[in-house]
Amino acid sequence: MRILKKVFIYCLGLFFLAVGVTFSIKSQLGISPVNSIPYIVSLITGIEQGHVIIAVFAIFILIQIALLRKNFKVRNLLQIIFATVFGYFVTFSNFIFSFTPPDHYAVRLLLLVVSMILISIGIILYLRANILPMPPEGFMLAIQIVTRKEFHRVKTVVDTCLVLTATALALIFLGGFVGVREGTIIAAVFIGKIMGLIERIFKKQIDALVRFMA
Repeated sequence: MRILKKVFIYCLGLFFLAVGVTFSIKSQLGISPVNSIPYIVSLITGIEQGHVIIAVFAIFILIQIALLRKNFKVRNLLQIIFATVFGYFVTFSNFIFSFTPPDHYAVRLLLLVVSMILISIGIILYLRANILPMPPEGFMLAIQIVTRKEFHRVKTVVDTCLVLTATALALIFLGGFVGVREGTIIAAVFIGKIMGLIERIFKKQIDALVRFMA
């Protein structure tokens, strides 16, 4: 029963995350930080984005191994399986929310804010389930262990670095800011902060959720 509760919370978190990604796309203000590099590499190479995501996520796992060394748990190699499941959730979410992206900038900005909140909730939920992190968050958790910094601070720094890398690749190989717009920068800076805010405001509810899974 306990493992079923944890799996339910984990999958619920992945679904929130997937819907957040969909709303990010619908805002048309730029791809999310974690997906920025796979998106740009896909455009550069012509390789389907899903395959690029798997490759990039595999690199995140290799970096985890390098950072944690003997402390890396072999079961974390299963992260790649959950990454695939997440991909199907994104496809399903895009199907559900198949509305036409709005033209009004204020509405687009609102969709971006909603996407950041949903992504923050999703990450908090599946991390609290304590089964396996997704490869990007596993990479960030490895950095957190090594640096002993708060997770939301680590995420802000890593997201920012991913966006800067994606921007550099777009400028060098595509000749412009393709797929990386102000929304990408905003998400990179604020998703980690939103996570910290949610965890402070809803501390009692999150603690109750943890007890539910115990």
